[in-house]
Amino acid sequence: MTLWLGVLPVLVIVAVLATVLLRRRRRAGIYAIVAANVAVLMGSALVLLTETSASAATQATPAAAAATDAAASGASGSALIAAAIAVAGSSIGAAIAVAYTGSAALAAMSERPEMFGRAMVVVGLAEGIAIYGLIIAIILIGQA
Repeated sequence: MTLWLGVLPVLVIVAVLATVLLRRRRRAGIYAIVAANVAVLMGSALVLLTETSASAATQATPAAAAATDAAASGASGSALIAAAIAVAGSSIGAAIAVAYTGSAALAAMSERPEMFGRAMVVVGLAEGIAIYGLIIAIILIGQA
């Protein structure tokens, strides 16, 4: 936990810099945000793996019970990593989809204001991608 508290200011700085970069150079900003998401994912996986291996090594149980606990914690760790990948991937996909559909919807509404309802439905469908990833993550965590 203290590791994440130390890393948190760095993540905030990277997020602010990526936002500034997004405003000036869009493609470079998207690459910076994707790189930050990958770094957080890899860091989470590293912390998760070290904590599960440390907790499995410190348990004072018989060898057979320790082997089953290690296998169970490894399976739940894999489910948590899969849930993180599902949420991160769907969030990035939804962000890109909303960026393109939202700008096209605003352009269409500026020419024809009566297109508001149709345009918002398309943008809402693009946002649904992130919700699908969240649902998959909840299912994966429930299976662990």
